[in-house]
Amino acid sequence: MVIEIPDLFDSAEVREIRSALGAADWADGRATAGHRAAKVKENEQLPLDHPLAKQLAERVLARLAQTPLFIAAALPARVLQPRFSRYDGRGHYGNHVDNAIFPIPGTGEHLRSDVSSTLFLSDPEEYDGGELVIEDMFGTHTAKLPAGSLIVYPGSSLHRVMPVTRGVRFVSFFWTQSFVASPEKRRLMFELDGAIQSVATDHPEHASIDTLTQVYHNLLRQWSAT
Repeated sequence: MVIEIPDLFDSAEVREIRSALGAADWADGRATAGHRAAKVKENEQLPLDHPLAKQLAERVLARLAQTPLFIAAALPARVLQPRFSRYDGRGHYGNHVDNAIFPIPGTGEHLRSDVSSTLFLSDPEEYDGGELVIEDMFGTHTAKLPAGSLIVYPGSSLHRVMPVTRGVRFVSFFWTQSFVASPEKRRLMFELDGAIQSVATDHPEHASIDTLTQVYHNLLRQWSAT
């Protein structure tokens, strides 16, 4: 399941974030890739311990917590600190699958990457190439979204970033451990939640709302891993 969430940040907020990123010191992105992924990765990343990286990551996490569509799609149990990268001069990231398990810095704990997310911080007209291509059980999806928009997709998917041939592509990316690990079950939960919201909007007094809500939460109890 691939979900696009428009306007996670508005244009003024994106300009502020971009201004800060434009003045930052960047590092080789291959330092944070797995052994195989490092062979097909060419970009720059803001070091995780950089003060700006931590400040912007907290800002992204706070916004996600206020975004019902993200919560419905990801059913987040934990979200790993968002990271920031830039692509230019034919920067790219070839076909790869994200690591299944990530350490949570400073905790000794680990997070399972059920859901991957990319927050676009450059508008499509600012760069050529740089499309995010996702291949999952539901087909191939290509995304090059407006700045401030987020795309959410299965962490188990094969995906790539096409070479950037003009301009600079800025993004934030992160992983979520979901209460529901299965992408098929998460899709059913998302569709059921959408149906409940639709019925509640069109027929707020309909008796089926309580029943559907009961089914939703009982499925969540059955399928969740806490």
